Amino acid sequence: MLSSPHSVGTTPSAATRPLLHWTEHGQPCSALWRSERGAAAPAKVVLADDTMTADAAYQLACGGTALLWRGDFNNARQLLQALQRRIDTPPRRKNRGAAPNKTPPASADAAMDPQVFHLHRQAQAQRARILAMVLLPFDADYAIPLRRAPDAKLACTQAWGAAAVDEPASVASLRDLLGMRSASEWRKNGVEIAALGTGPDNRIHPHYGVFSPVRGEYVDLVAAAPLPAQSGDDVRDALPFVAFDIGTGSGVLSAVLARRQDMHIVATDQDARAMACATENFARLGVTAGIDLQQTDMFPAGRANLVVCNPPWLPARPSAPVEYAVYDENSRMLLAFLAGLPAHLLEGGEGWLIISDLAERLGLRSATMLADAIGAAGLVVLGRCDARPQHAKALDAQDALHRARSSEVTTLWRLGVAPAALQ
Repeated sequence: MLSSPHSVGTTPSAATRPLLHWTEHGQPCSALWRSERGAAAPAKVVLADDTMTADAAYQLACGGTALLWRGDFNNARQLLQALQRRIDTPPRRKNRGAAPNKTPPASADAAMDPQVFHLHRQAQAQRARILAMVLLPFDADYAIPLRRAPDAKLACTQAWGAAAVDEPASVASLRDLLGMRSASEWRKNGVEIAALGTGPDNRIHPHYGVFSPVRGEYVDLVAAAPLPAQSGDDVRDALPFVAFDIGTGSGVLSAVLARRQDMHIVATDQDARAMACATENFARLGVTAGIDLQQTDMFPAGRANLVVCNPPWLPARPSAPVEYAVYDENSRMLLAFLAGLPAHLLEGGEGWLIISDLAERLGLRSATMLADAIGAAGLVVLGRCDARPQHAKALDAQDALHRARSSEVTTLWRLGVAPAALQ
């Protein structure tokens, strides 16, 4: 899956980065501002410590005032949890005399009103904005100068890159730090991938900002789908099987293909984080020799027997770099893959498009859009393999998008060049 176009380890100079300003002990202060979501530095900042109540913090955060923490680190975490509870438990409203809702439930196969998705995403963005108002100070070496603060230097280095010799102090949200520490644990422990065989050499170690293959159904589809046969003449049969993996991300699909049979694989991605992540995973799994990793947008040069692509599944605008693996504005990557596929397939080759129908079920994409785009690109469907997701949100009846997620189907579309396009 395509990763975000955000580089790691190439931090711009301090002079070009935004600053956070506040007043402390009557003196103006400033520090580098860090935000993984690319949010602007808060304009209003107050100092906060263990004496601040959750209600006061919630009122300030909702009003756009950031809280620069000076108290105990664990108390900051408890405050953040208290803010989460206030956001997730809206106040009860009196509803006396209201008529009962007699609207019949919609069919499970009917598309949802897309406004439900947009309102849900808007609420999630508002939630993230409020929770990002609890800020932490970081020393030049990424140490956190607070009581009982953890050693987060490794997690910060993995996310932000190594601290420069002249790196100044900085400020980031507690929520960003918790995300970085969680990602660091995932990177250390890895995600077991059944399609890569038995342990211990069957784990993918996702890096911060790179899509983690925790949803295994799309990986299993690639592991089980029949590989296209090479051309029947003796000359072509003597050539190696060539596969392209477009938007490789963590490298999981390339690794699965490499474990299936001997082949030459070219994996591409435009994101520096993904490149570093895939390189490390290929080395861990011992498949580096058969994979050529290239930093480029979409296709490499040449043609292949198999071209695999798992684009972001929802045609919406990403609001942060980490969302580029989920949202594909105007279906840019999907349409670019379909349009460019015929020119990159060898005779008899196949393109594998792995995509969920969640966008159709949410009303974000018409039921015919994908089929129309396949035909317009001069392609035909040779077959399909389906899988039902088993992730937690698909089973959570309280989730706002449950009706769509509970009926979602992930499909591997086997595509070939239409006969008319070959003439």
